[in-house]
Amino acid sequence: MTVMRSLDQYLLNRNGHWYYLRRVPETYAQFDQRTYSKASLKTTALEVARARRDAMAEADDLYWASLVEHAGVADQLSQNPALTRYRAAKKRAMARGFVYSPVSELVDTAGIAELMDRLAQISRAPAVQKGEAEALLGAAEPSAPLVSEAFEIYCKQIALSDLLGKSEEQKTSWKKVKLRAVNNFISVCTDLPMDQITRKHAQEFRKWWGERLKPKGEFKGLNPNSANRDIGNMRTLCEAYWDYEGEVNRENPFAKMRFGNVVYKDIPPFEDEWVRNKILAPGAFGRLNEEAKLIIYTMIETGCRPSEIANLMPENIVLDHDVPHLRIRERSDRKLKSRSSSRDIPLVGVSLEAMRRSKNGFPHYREKGALLSSSLLKAFRSNGLFPTNDHRVYSLRHSLEKRMLEADLDYGLRCLLMGHHDRRPQYGDGGSLEFRRDQLLKIVHPFSKNLFKKLPLEETGHP
Repeated sequence: MTVMRSLDQYLLNRNGHWYYLRRVPETYAQFDQRTYSKASLKTTALEVARARRDAMAEADDLYWASLVEHAGVADQLSQNPALTRYRAAKKRAMARGFVYSPVSELVDTAGIAELMDRLAQISRAPAVQKGEAEALLGAAEPSAPLVSEAFEIYCKQIALSDLLGKSEEQKTSWKKVKLRAVNNFISVCTDLPMDQITRKHAQEFRKWWGERLKPKGEFKGLNPNSANRDIGNMRTLCEAYWDYEGEVNRENPFAKMRFGNVVYKDIPPFEDEWVRNKILAPGAFGRLNEEAKLIIYTMIETGCRPSEIANLMPENIVLDHDVPHLRIRERSDRKLKSRSSSRDIPLVGVSLEAMRRSKNGFPHYREKGALLSSSLLKAFRSNGLFPTNDHRVYSLRHSLEKRMLEADLDYGLRCLLMGHHDRRPQYGDGGSLEFRRDQLLKIVHPFSKNLFKKLPLEETGHP
């Protein structure tokens, strides 16, 4: 689609009234005999003119694509000519100040004055009567992309704001979960056109998930959370796509289809004795590589998420300070989980020793969250470091929160250090680094110096 080089490109003002004026690109000259595509935007307001200009420009792009569909024009809709023409007609009608309606609906709903106005608009552009007629008289047959095509449109155009600032790894993870829902729906109901998805299809999809949730023999059944996530992602896709097409009141077939009475299991914390006697025991992780071990040790006294530690940049590891600390910050190419995740965390105990050996961060695991998760999970399981099947590596984060609670550390400080949102009114900055460090020292775990025997400080260049 067209990229505007200036804010008022293709706009012309005559006596206070705005017009759309665009030269037909040479690429399409053999298909469109006009020198210019031009039309009154029927407004004296610049902001309205810009919005209608945008619609008109997109309509022209789609119209030209439909004219040369067999010439290989690069457009995500070029392989669906009917959909291309239909979307072009809708955009062109909107740019003319009308809502697109199929001809059968126009006959029943439009008044004589509106029909005459539409015909008058067509008569002013005789060179492209077909395109104008399709737009203003509803002659283009309604068409919609397949679910798989709509999903690509959603990712590439509709959800752009959701992806801004995310790293490639985060974008892949974002898309992976949503694509699973689309693929599962297609496997159950086939790759339907979006306008043919009915409540019956949504019910079939829910029924398919319901069968997978039922225990069968030794199979315990899948978690309802997975079903609700798939149904929710299909509901979001339908809503976002039809909103994008301007059909904001269209009924969503996936509305109110969630499974109820879902029990969410809390991840339990490790008990202090387990951390000290098992996880902090020298050699506890066997052959796990040094970077992964140091990430684990850093989690213990900081409560950081594994991804926050793995993606630390050298400038955010502050060791030459009266209070060594980590600066968890959002980057232009990587988002944090939430706004409150941005924080400064003093380094104490085993976490300080670990980061003294990691002044450049953890390049092996940077932007490789799946690899890190797999490595840590395998190490904990194979070395018997989970006391129950409900424990996770994330339990280290919950353990720090529990220790702070039991030591009666201030609620606001706990929220700040964990990166949680504090719902209370905010006063001050949560305390100096010295204060935060002194509070954490009250609960620090003892550890054996033998943990770092294979990687002494002098090898890293630290004093």
